[in-house]
Amino acid sequence: MPGHERSDLTRLRAVITTFFALDGFVFAGWVVRIPAIKHQTGASASALGLALLGVSAGAVLTMTLTGRLCRRYGSHQVTVICAVLLSLSVALPPLTHSAPALGAVLLVFGSAYGGINVAFNSAAVDLVRAMRRPIMPSFHAAFSLGGMAGAGLGGLVAGALTPTWHLLGLTVIGLLVTAVAGPALLRLRPPEPPESSPGEPVAPRRLDARTRGLVITFGLVALCTAYGEGALADWSALHLQQDLGATAGAAAVGYSCFALAMTVGRLTGTRLLERLGRTRTMAFGGATAASGMLLGALAPSLWAAFAGFVVTGLGLANLFPVAVERAGALAGPDGVAIASTLGYGGMLLGPPAIGFMADWFSLPAALTSVAVLAATAAVIAVLTRNAAAR
Repeated sequence: MPGHERSDLTRLRAVITTFFALDGFVFAGWVVRIPAIKHQTGASASALGLALLGVSAGAVLTMTLTGRLCRRYGSHQVTVICAVLLSLSVALPPLTHSAPALGAVLLVFGSAYGGINVAFNSAAVDLVRAMRRPIMPSFHAAFSLGGMAGAGLGGLVAGALTPTWHLLGLTVIGLLVTAVAGPALLRLRPPEPPESSPGEPVAPRRLDARTRGLVITFGLVALCTAYGEGALADWSALHLQQDLGATAGAAAVGYSCFALAMTVGRLTGTRLLERLGRTRTMAFGGATAASGMLLGALAPSLWAAFAGFVVTGLGLANLFPVAVERAGALAGPDGVAIASTLGYGGMLLGPPAIGFMADWFSLPAALTSVAVLAATAAVIAVLTRNAAAR
């Protein structure tokens, strides 16, 4: 590869990484202000839950459309537009004073969030193919790090700033970052796919029935992973408090252990993929997550549960990025859109499914469903090993 092309790809990687980090930063900044917004709107828990569905509904409705827009106008252009919309819409929730109004603005916010996720994942898939290196986990690590920074900043300013000023600050930061990174992304053309060689990903195929089936299969891996992320985000603290007698502070540490382990796993994901390959990484990750979640759910002590959450985070870390990358390599932006929609569906399905199973059985038993789906992802990885090697 000529030096100038390699330099362009390096710059493109840095710019796309910036948008991943910005997305995590803005989204986490919103999440930490949900309790204050609930108080401001006077919404009951159930009304707030329905309003929060606006984020999910907007994301799911937009993802498929964004795949078509990326194919028509280019993933770089769509990424920049969605980054502007995301930055502007995050300032809207504090302006509402009722649950229905909150749900309406969250529908807009969710649409921008879903759109940018498909767009920059599509751009990342093109770059992975051009660089011939499995760097997809590094982008998702940037999202995780951005989320940690956004949540940390939110915790620091929560007592000093109202939600209105805090989220307006996120708007300003988001627009400034987009103003700097956006022109750079637009100047850099999407890389041309290299000529295929054995063991390398091929250029996206037409979305015929067989390809669609493979894309959906990889989407199911994303669903299994996101199910676990959603379940642990909403239920891990309660499990530690209710079943293991942890204090509120110790219970919060449990999810932090999981999130930090996922970030570390993604930061080291490229090296792991280069050493093991996609199929073995996914199979090993699913099996690791399954064993970790069994320990986390059924452990008799708090420290054992913490260890289980760490192992689960390390196992799940690279499943979603690799699944989305494989779907995108097979079918371009449409593949990314389908896999992302299924993955987001898993994140939606996880928390309520755990709740129902906890009522029927117990919370520890319900959390073992995360292990079952992680093991399912490992089995899917093995069964699709020929497609994953393409």
